[in-house]
Amino acid sequence: MSKVIAIIQARMGATRLPGKTMAGIVGKPMLWHVIKRVKEARSIDKIIVATTTKEEDKKIIDFAKANGIESFAGSEEDVLDRFYEAAKKFKADIIVRITADDPLKDPVIINRVIDFFLKNEDHVDYVSNTLEPTFPEGLDVEVFSFKTLERAWREAKKKSDREHVTPYIWNHPGKFKLANIIHEGVNLSHLRWTVDNSKDLEFVRAVYSRLYGEDKLFLMQDVLDLLEKYPHLKKINEGHARFEEYLKSQREEKSREK
Repeated sequence: MSKVIAIIQARMGATRLPGKTMAGIVGKPMLWHVIKRVKEARSIDKIIVATTTKEEDKKIIDFAKANGIESFAGSEEDVLDRFYEAAKKFKADIIVRITADDPLKDPVIINRVIDFFLKNEDHVDYVSNTLEPTFPEGLDVEVFSFKTLERAWREAKKKSDREHVTPYIWNHPGKFKLANIIHEGVNLSHLRWTVDNSKDLEFVRAVYSRLYGEDKLFLMQDVLDLLEKYPHLKKINEGHARFEEYLKSQREEKSREK
């Protein structure tokens, strides 16, 4: 039976909001909330935190250990290599890529993407809900086989492909069999629920302050209902492009090529 491992990508040295991984949200670090939400996904066999070898990221390793989560420390810039080495070390058959700056991750959506992959394992290499975005940014889930990860690790040369893990896969549909999960009904891709700057963090804290309870896990629909009731909350962090970091990497790459 295939071993499904969620690898949570985490580091302290974010450019726009340093230390955001451990930023407090209702009294707990953001990484704590991400781990808690991923644990609720029944289709996952194991959770790993993949961080860097930098001194400042020992804090993440210590935190993971204190919370019963194993970790891996690898390259800061070559995140594709970090993922590959972590997946190899923990003998993953199937990898679920999770980023530590998305504290509103929904385990129901995570399960949906994994289950689709498992049911179609012979026909797909990569499944996500981001190839054609219809969910809020921050609820992204990517699932792929170790074989797919290994091929990308071996073949990808561009910096933008290696520092963002999966672009080489979804930019080469001729090499990989891709599938996309969509949100039925209204397209929600304009909503920004990730944390990349101080305004994003302010938004997430506002959501948690209204919905969080230790004995209750709120899901995407709960957040949508909240925003319907308090539409001003959406204005807190409006005005940013989706996939901002990857698009920035591409621009820098093209600039170097000139």
